[in-house]
Amino acid sequence: MDKILNMLGLMRRANAIQIGETNTGSAVRAGKAKLLLLASDASDNAKSRAEGFVRGRNVTTVSLPYAKEEISAAVGVSGCSMAAVTDLGFANAIMKSLSELRPETFSEAAGEVEERFQRAQRRKKEAAAHERNKRLGKRRTNA
Repeated sequence: MDKILNMLGLMRRANAIQIGETNTGSAVRAGKAKLLLLASDASDNAKSRAEGFVRGRNVTTVSLPYAKEEISAAVGVSGCSMAAVTDLGFANAIMKSLSELRPETFSEAAGEVEERFQRAQRRKKEAAAHERNKRLGKRRTNA
């Protein structure tokens, strides 16, 4: 379980996570959030605000098996009940770890994030190939 908390700290240092209700809401509204994380002991008000943030958006919401104090200690911010992961690679890694920990709870959400990650990787690869083809002068041929 420490692996996931360490990953949260790493995301904080990599600036790949927005912490707290205000920052999380801003990240979701701006379309930067890939995954919304909630503490296990988050208040009902925080949960309903999180649901409001993600309503109508393609953001997976997950309730972590950690209390606010544990998450706060990992990210270095007191009273953290909500966070938004803004990097798809980190979101995929954290969901894989969670699904290994509790497959019955997190496997479906992990599959969604994995699918989005694979699509993004495929688009990135296609864009790189396109740029390479433009540089080398390769033309499309209709066979």
